[in-house]
Amino acid sequence: MHHPEENPWKITSEKNIYDNPWINLTEYQVINPSGNPGIYGKVHFKGFAIGIIPLDEDMNTYMVGQYRFAPDCYSWEIPEGGGPLNIDPLESAKRELLEEAGLKAEKWTELMRMYLSNSVTDELSIIYLARGLKQFEPEPEDTEKLSLRKVPFAEIYDKVCNGEITDAMTIATVLKVQLMINEGKI
Repeated sequence: MHHPEENPWKITSEKNIYDNPWINLTEYQVINPSGNPGIYGKVHFKGFAIGIIPLDEDMNTYMVGQYRFAPDCYSWEIPEGGGPLNIDPLESAKRELLEEAGLKAEKWTELMRMYLSNSVTDELSIIYLARGLKQFEPEPEDTEKLSLRKVPFAEIYDKVCNGEITDAMTIATVLKVQLMINEGKI
């Protein structure tokens, strides 16, 4: 069965609802794919979501713990943050790894790009594997109260598989890295 890839949505008007330095919310009046009028809300992100999985020579990784405001819960995650759209995402990844984990890496590999919630946002996540690690002091932003743990990668994989880790970027990254390990690529 062939599915056309052109956009079946028709925008008849749009209204800016909310704007801050990080996101913009727009409400669209639309004609939906079935030809009926409706509304659609879109959250536009003004930066990339950046994730880094640092992996040392002993197959340990570093997890960052922090209280996440939006879901109102504590979360253990790979080092993550935002990167401006006009800056090379790799440079943002290097900054985030140093800020959150106090690490610098000699070797960087882009693992994946994915949309985090593509039904309502355009937030693009870019995730890297960092190897050849050197420890420095973390430099967290003043809005962050972080905990840092060095943990065997196998333990994090188990936590992902049993549902203890719920952060989407972390889950996708850990599963990708485990697949690479299984295939002998790491």
